[in-house]
Amino acid sequence: MNSTWFRRFTTPGNGPLLVCFPHAGGSATAYRTLAQALPADLDVVCVQYPGRQDRYLEEPFTDLTRLAGAVAEELARVLAADPGRPYALFGHSMGSLVAFETARLLAAGPLPGPRRLFLSGRGAPDAHSTAHFGLYDDADVLAEVRRLDAASRSMLDDPDIVEMVLPALRADYRALGTYRWRAGAPLTAAMTVLVGDSDPMVTVEQAGTWRSHSRGDVTVKVFPGGHFYLFDHLAEVAAAVTEGLRAEAAAS
Repeated sequence: MNSTWFRRFTTPGNGPLLVCFPHAGGSATAYRTLAQALPADLDVVCVQYPGRQDRYLEEPFTDLTRLAGAVAEELARVLAADPGRPYALFGHSMGSLVAFETARLLAAGPLPGPRRLFLSGRGAPDAHSTAHFGLYDDADVLAEVRRLDAASRSMLDDPDIVEMVLPALRADYRALGTYRWRAGAPLTAAMTVLVGDSDPMVTVEQAGTWRSHSRGDVTVKVFPGGHFYLFDHLAEVAAAVTEGLRAEAAAS
């Protein structure tokens, strides 16, 4: 796959394509360990947003809808080369919104839409606003990251690390703060919604609001932990993804 937008961390299998969308401030490598925990027959690719790692010198997007449009355009090129291949999207936190908006764009195009969405750490956009992020300055952004991710607290005490990660974080939180839900028809794709039972950003009840955005099956999976529960439960999350993909394969 020759694309500046996608990274692979495992050998591609012949099974479904799984496209993973990182959280705010995150990069493709956030999904390295999950990709390695998934069955070898899958082809797992991870989105690399501009403004981080090997795309550090590129200007990051500050508009979430435009970001989804750019990913959808690039992914459509990949899918056009093998139009019959089933695929699914996985997003965590901000990545859930980007994955959802990408799915809407792909479903409206000439190619088949995704079979299933895996939406983690986020409620549906019409029930879970991100508008308050538009008021955040840099100090607020860093405080929010510390609140959500205990593992990052010591790293964010290092000024050099802060200087490196802040441009992408600033852009992502601006994209979240300016994002506005645009009503549309529910997707035909099934959904697996994943959430930590003590996530300070989204409750289990809010996670269930995705049900109104799909005409397919919507399953909510609850895991112990906070906003970044998935990195502490890789085997269980991989099992949930595998179960969802196998269910779609059986249905088709």
